[in-house]
Amino acid sequence: MSDAPRVPPGSWRETGPAVAAFAWAAGRVTGTEPPAVFRTLGRHRRLFWGWLHFAGRLMPGGRLARREAELVILRVAARLGSQYELVQHRRLGRRAGLDATEVAAVEDTAAELPASLTDREQLLLRAADELLADQDLSDVLWAELGRLLDEKERIELVLLVGHYAMLATVLQTLRVQPDRPR
Repeated sequence: MSDAPRVPPGSWRETGPAVAAFAWAAGRVTGTEPPAVFRTLGRHRRLFWGWLHFAGRLMPGGRLARREAELVILRVAARLGSQYELVQHRRLGRRAGLDATEVAAVEDTAAELPASLTDREQLLLRAADELLADQDLSDVLWAELGRLLDEKERIELVLLVGHYAMLATVLQTLRVQPDRPR
């Protein structure tokens, strides 16, 4: 299969000024060119703004700590082989306090997790793994999560994993290429 974008990132004219300005600003914040995910999905403006609102409520606007969300997102990206998400969230994970060893261990799904991860962080990664494998959580793991996360955090965790799994599929299918640093 070709790696060429099936839907190329849109220009200012193709996405409209609001999406183009948002993508430009996002690139300034992340230190990259305007993110291709925004310029590609922005070609369908009506869906883009609804998706962006939802995605923003999960990350960065969610109840889970930013570091926790980045761990989960990196795990989803690694398990599903999403190069776009891996490149983007390695950078964001480092900004959220993850060190290179933690990022590498989370990406190597066969590796033992580093001792620097808290019990809660390790539990979040176990939940992400089980959700991706089974599209469900066992009653035992759900109960374990309930000891460390409140109900809203558990709902958010399931939505976070599901959202980034969906996004990995979209990015792969559309062949969205990782963003180049500025």
